[in-house]
Amino acid sequence: MTRRTVRDDRLWQAGFLVGSAVGAAVTVLGRHAERAARRGGLVDWETAERVAVGRASRARGALSAAELAAAEPAYIEALARIRPAFADALGVDLPQIVERAGVVDRAGWVRANVSTFRSLIRRLEGDLLDELIPVGAGLPRASMALANRWLTTRQIGFVLGFLGTRVLGQFDIALLAAESEAPPGRLLFVEENIRMTSRILGVPLGPFRTWIALHEATHAFEFEAHPWLRPYLAERLERQLAGLSSGASAVGREAMAGMGRVIRGEGGDHWMERFMPPEQRQLFRETQAVMSLLEGFADHVMDRLGEDLVLDVRTISARFHERRERKTPFERAIMRLTGMDLKLEQYKTGERFVAAIAERGGPEALRRLWEGPETLPTPDEIGTPGLWLERVMSR
Repeated sequence: MTRRTVRDDRLWQAGFLVGSAVGAAVTVLGRHAERAARRGGLVDWETAERVAVGRASRARGALSAAELAAAEPAYIEALARIRPAFADALGVDLPQIVERAGVVDRAGWVRANVSTFRSLIRRLEGDLLDELIPVGAGLPRASMALANRWLTTRQIGFVLGFLGTRVLGQFDIALLAAESEAPPGRLLFVEENIRMTSRILGVPLGPFRTWIALHEATHAFEFEAHPWLRPYLAERLERQLAGLSSGASAVGREAMAGMGRVIRGEGGDHWMERFMPPEQRQLFRETQAVMSLLEGFADHVMDRLGEDLVLDVRTISARFHERRERKTPFERAIMRLTGMDLKLEQYKTGERFVAAIAERGGPEALRRLWEGPETLPTPDEIGTPGLWLERVMSR
C-alpha cells in the first residue's frame, strides 16, 4: 500500500466521521427545532401583542390613565339615557350593561382582543402544525415553520395595531367560549379614537359619544336579549374554521397567487371565497348575511333613537358615513388583504336591508327579525328585502 493510498484512506475516513457527525447534529437540531416549532404554535402571542401595542401607542392623541378614567362617567350617563329610550322604541328592556361598560385606550383595546385572535388561531393550529411540521419532518421543515411563525406573529401584530387606531367601540363577547365558561359581554369605548374622530368630523364630543354608545348598546341588545344568537353564530364559525383548517395548503397557494388582484380590488367575489369549496362558500355567505344584519340594525337604531338623544344627529351621521367611505389607497389595500373591507360592506348592505323592512313592515318586521335562526335573512334576502318580507311577514 503506498503512502498516498494510506493518506487517501485516512481522508476518506475522516470525511466519513465528519459527515456522520454533521448528520447526527442536523438530526438532533432538527428534532429540537421541530419540538420548538410545535411547542410555540403558529404565533408568538406575547410578541404579537407587543408589536400591536407599540403601533397603536404611537398614534396621535394618546391619553393618560387619569384622562381615561375621567371620561367614564360620560358614557355611564349616556347609557342611562339610552336604556329607557331603547325600551320605548323596541319594546324590550336593554340588558343590564351599564356596569359592564369601560373606557380604554388603544393599547387596552389591543390587549382585550389578543385573546379573541388567539382563540380563533388555536382552532386551526393543530391541523396546520401537522401539515407544516409532520412528525420527523427534520430541520428544513421545522426551520420553515419557525420562519412562518416569525412572519405570522408580526402580521397579526400589524393587523391588531392597525385596527387599534380605528375602532371606536366594541361589544366584547367571547363568541367561541363554551356556554358555561363564557363571561358576560362588556362594552368598550376607545376614547382616544373617539376624541380624534370627533375632531376630524368637526362634531361636539358629548353627542358623538352618545351616538357611538347607541351603536354598541344595540349590539348588546342583539346578543343578550336573544340568547340563541351567540351559540348559532359560534356553531357556524366553528364549522367555518374546521373547513379552513382542512384546506390550509390550498388557502395559502390561492391567497399568494391572487395577491395582486386582492390589493387592486379586482374580481367579483371576495378573495376569501375563491379558495372555498361550495359548502364552505355558502356557509361564509350565510354568516356574512347575519353580520350585515347585526351592523345594519345597529346603524338603524343609532340614527333612529339618536333623533331624540343626540344633538344634531343628522350632521354627525352624514359626516361619519362620508368619512367611512373615504379611505386612502393604502387603507383600502390593507382592509382588502385582512378582510376588513367586508365590515364596510356589511354596514351598507345591512343598513339598506333594515331601512327597507322598517319602512314596509314597521315595528313588527323589526321584532320578527330576532325570533330565531329561521327568521334571519338569507344571503339573497339581505340584498333583496322584499324576499324576506314575503317569506317571513306573510306567515
